[in-house]
Amino acid sequence: MPEPLYRQIAGDYLAAITAGSLQRGDRFPSVRQIMQTRGVSMSTAVQVCHALEDAGHLQARPRSGYYVQAAPRACLRPPPEVGAPVPLPAGAYEGLNGFISEFLARSERVPGGINFGTAVGRPDMYPMAALQRIAASVLRQRPQVFTTTARRYGHPDFTGVLARRAVMRGMALAPEQITVTHGCAEAIHLALRATCRPGDVVAIESPAFHGMLQLLPSLGLTALELPTSPVTGLSVEALELALHQQAPRIKAVLAVPTVHNPLGCSMPPEAKAALVALCVRYGVTLIEDDSYSELDSEQALARPAKAWDAGGDVIYCASLNKVLAPGMRLGWMAAGRWQARVEMLKYTQSRFPEELGQQVLARFMDSSAYDRHLRRMQQSLRVQRQHMADAVATHFGPQAALHVPSGGLMLWLKLPGGVSATRLANAALEEGIRTIPGSLCSALPRFDGYMRLSCGAVTPAQIDAGVARLAALAQQQTGGPP
Repeated sequence: MPEPLYRQIAGDYLAAITAGSLQRGDRFPSVRQIMQTRGVSMSTAVQVCHALEDAGHLQARPRSGYYVQAAPRACLRPPPEVGAPVPLPAGAYEGLNGFISEFLARSERVPGGINFGTAVGRPDMYPMAALQRIAASVLRQRPQVFTTTARRYGHPDFTGVLARRAVMRGMALAPEQITVTHGCAEAIHLALRATCRPGDVVAIESPAFHGMLQLLPSLGLTALELPTSPVTGLSVEALELALHQQAPRIKAVLAVPTVHNPLGCSMPPEAKAALVALCVRYGVTLIEDDSYSELDSEQALARPAKAWDAGGDVIYCASLNKVLAPGMRLGWMAAGRWQARVEMLKYTQSRFPEELGQQVLARFMDSSAYDRHLRRMQQSLRVQRQHMADAVATHFGPQAALHVPSGGLMLWLKLPGGVSATRLANAALEEGIRTIPGSLCSALPRFDGYMRLSCGAVTPAQIDAGVARLAALAQQQTGGPP
């Protein structure tokens, strides 16, 4: 799959910086100059600047533009791509399920401390005061919300605003095609139950979100792990090979094409289109998790894979837990041709989300305040990611590798050689530092040298202190400098 255009252009400028044509302190070409000299759109030119800034080669100065710099993170290399398609029996995940559950339970019992484990923002990143005012207004105007049975598939104000925003991203959805769920996890659970039976195979990315590795065996499903690039996401070529070899057994593909968990990468548009076309050709349902895309300014209006779905073969699952209101646990799904079965399963499984939260979020999302909130949160997380990358570079040094994505809450760290992420995570827990070791993200041991670090729930001071301590604990494993 060809490299995205903005990355090609960023690579050209990086070569100029490396060669000394652009030196530290030099003013970098403006967005307008990049547009004119390279013949690209404003969004592509902005992506070029953001990519170089995230990598530590540029510094943005208010009302002055970008300047060449050498931030600590500039010395970090990206982690390598790992692995090939690996079919595993369901039993391989039984031990992993227990390992994940036990580790997460111990993590939850850690009081206070530094939380690099939970993929969520700090409370001050969310519009609490605005949501509180809207909730009070809804209760004044509609006090019967507590005594009226919730609508079966979602409040029309809520599904209406979701449908309108979906259209902005290329999805032709009507409100009645949307089912409101208790978060994205329930939506994915319903999608898997609707499309698969015990014993079926589900193709997943590798590494994968640890919650999905718990969910699949609980439904009697077998995972097929597919290689996933930290830059361009799921390998469509590897999926095509797997489908060619064992298509009748693979019933669904479960993927996070935009702002992946745990890698943070996003598939290019042409790769998303190819993914949908491939699934349609083999009669396999694509289940798309789109929980994080609005946390990336470059992907917030990008087309999800569902936008290329002409026949209802993609089940789109999303949530507002990460971007707006973690405490409300509201998600939604557009199940396409599986909608009737999903709605039946939803009715028997958990009934209907209460409507107060739906009405509150509908009013907020239907105003300009929502997009302002997203821009603020995107910028806050960009600063957090850059701060964490600089801390990793400072304390781990060049022996570590780190992928710094353009958006989201997570960074994927390749630890120095000889360091076990499982041992490091357990040692860190003893000191009140929560992380997600890569061993939770696959049934294979190949990611035990990796760690997912979430930057959203912590302060800059906690990032500095936590990363410094992780590096010291890693040094204890190797007996030398990290």
